[in-house]
Amino acid sequence: MAPLSSTHRAGSPPTDLFDQRTDDWERDPRRAFDAWLVKQSFRHSSAQVYQAQWNHFIDWLDLRRRTLKSADAGLVGQFLDSLATRKQQRARYLRLIERVYDHLAKQQPRLSNPARGAALNPAPEADWPMARANEPTGFLRPAEREALDAHLVTPLPRTPARRWRELRDRALLAAFLGAGIKTGEAQALPERFLARSDGWLQIENVDPRLTRRTRPLPFARRAFDAWLTARAEASTAGHLAFPSGPDGRPMHKATVLRAIDALVEAAGIADSRDQRASPQTLRNSFAAQMFERGESAELVAEWLGFEQLESAIRLQTQWRAWQRSEAQK
Repeated sequence: MAPLSSTHRAGSPPTDLFDQRTDDWERDPRRAFDAWLVKQSFRHSSAQVYQAQWNHFIDWLDLRRRTLKSADAGLVGQFLDSLATRKQQRARYLRLIERVYDHLAKQQPRLSNPARGAALNPAPEADWPMARANEPTGFLRPAEREALDAHLVTPLPRTPARRWRELRDRALLAAFLGAGIKTGEAQALPERFLARSDGWLQIENVDPRLTRRTRPLPFARRAFDAWLTARAEASTAGHLAFPSGPDGRPMHKATVLRAIDALVEAAGIADSRDQRASPQTLRNSFAAQMFERGESAELVAEWLGFEQLESAIRLQTQWRAWQRSEAQK
């Protein structure tokens, strides 16, 4: 894949084609797109995805001896339908093509936008094949989320040791369901990040570029505060937010899973589920709540720490498919 650069080679046409004529896009649509992409405010990882998608579209047109000018809504629709193994990406391809044609229309007002026409007759999402490898772990129903939220404020055990463990486990569940973090991230999370006063939760990575922050939901913040108070009162050793015991040792993954299983059972939702409500299920459900609020796939990718925007788009597609299956029950 060519680097995203607008460097001008001596003796060659200017590579900054963003301000050139529509004819430049006809002569070399890949190069024109690269120059246009440099002008956009995309993260590098997102720009790489868009570049690969655009090249795929142009390759498809080339095989049919068609150009950007000669493409119509029917042809764009055929291209979208050809994404048989990647139907979940259809909307992203469509928006990208539509955006490029909107740019071209500024230079040539009479140029129609075939992507907009294709959008009027999309392939039914219900017919999109979902490969087994891409099937979601699952999501919690709204009533199940409410049951877990309610359980987080039920009376605590009387003995200090049991109360310490219960508050830790409740905060751990809240970190998955109310902040969308991963199991490994929870195991390694420093206490100071859980205690941030600005309302954000920071998750560090050995690669500084992958360090991120997410915004915990109110119920999660309450669970964090209750646990941090109990953690301090017990003079818990170490720096970990979720240690295995007051001595500060890290939690094993199996211990994390058992803690979540126990809370799910105590909340009364285990028997009604076909799938295990694992930490991944809770993490998926945090993303689902973002989608329900109308948040963008870009923000979901940022808060959940997806390296590729396509991961958030796939998750959104899976969530919509899950919603349809739930509606049919």
